[in-house]
Amino acid sequence: MKKTALLFLILLLFPAISNAEDFLGAPVVNQGKENLRTDARLEMKTPLSHDEVVLFYKEQLKDVPDIKFRNWKDSTYIEDDGARPWHSITISKDDKDGATILIVKDNWTWIIGTLILRYIGVFVVLMIVLLGMVVSGKIISSFVRRAEAKKAAG
Repeated sequence: MKKTALLFLILLLFPAISNAEDFLGAPVVNQGKENLRTDARLEMKTPLSHDEVVLFYKEQLKDVPDIKFRNWKDSTYIEDDGARPWHSITISKDDKDGATILIVKDNWTWIIGTLILRYIGVFVVLMIVLLGMVVSGKIISSFVRRAEAKKAAG
């Protein structure tokens, strides 16, 4: 009985705990209508403005490590670079009657794609460095040959 009373008291004193909703561990704005909800994606429309939604997420995620806020022309993109089940939260800017929020689950396609791009990128950089070394080697060799030819002739 004491545990039940204590739990009830905690829920009364901290309404944010009792009303907290999340999707894959990402906080969800309470004022909003779900347009689409699957296991990997939540799309919702909220009457709040873009700035109010961004402020909500900045407050909710302020102590969470590995979170990056990116301000793009048509949306704000919140990315998790850690090991959370969600990958990103996108908040649209172009809606006049509120904001659209999109929360996407982290998936292996994105992870493997990023690793492949980095792997290919390393070899592209190495090929550019090799090409630069070959060109500079040819230039230096021609100068050395000319210098040796002048020395032998003169």
